[in-house]
Amino acid sequence: MNSKEKAARSAYEKIESKFHKDFILGIGTGSTTNYFIKILKEENPEMKCFVSSSIASSNLLKDAGYDDAELNDVGGPDVYVDGADEVNTKFEAIKGGGGALTREKIIASASKKFICIVDDSKIVKKFGNFPVAVEVIPMARSYVSRQIVAMGCRPTYRIGFVTDNGNQIIDVLNLNFDVPYETEMKLNKIPGVVENGIFSARKADVVIVSDGERTYELE
Repeated sequence: MNSKEKAARSAYEKIESKFHKDFILGIGTGSTTNYFIKILKEENPEMKCFVSSSIASSNLLKDAGYDDAELNDVGGPDVYVDGADEVNTKFEAIKGGGGALTREKIIASASKKFICIVDDSKIVKKFGNFPVAVEVIPMARSYVSRQIVAMGCRPTYRIGFVTDNGNQIIDVLNLNFDVPYETEMKLNKIPGVVENGIFSARKADVVIVSDGERTYELE
């Protein structure tokens, strides 16, 4: 069992007793989350439905026999489980390597609890090694990129990628992360930006980490 799978297993064990017929699960996107979905398929806990951040995750859970639902129809999930590209000791995260950041942030914000599952390589003192994904309306991509350059940052258009919302992604390096919340808000104020992958306004409630040998909760 690798470190991602161990973190996913620990997250499942943490919430296993909370599953019931009216339980609503929020689920994210990515390789670590896929291990969590695999565990759900094996254990088959009872739940009402799930709300997913991506078509890919939805398909995996539907294949496991669970009903999907729209967030508009069910309100807030009881628990949201997702991975991250980077996590700091304040439980803030960088997400969006898979391009599902907007739906991830919406579901995380609507959920009662956000459990982030990662391997230990994702824990950092300060963000910056992984680019921040910025979802943009297609007609605004060049304008948004120029505004990001004016901030002293380096944007790269993710060529050929379209989000589940029909938008495009710009990956940004060299952002100022002295105060991640301020950078999150600054990016979102640029006209044409839908959302960005800095999870500071809605950070994780629990971060479960595995290094392959031991699994623990970040403190």
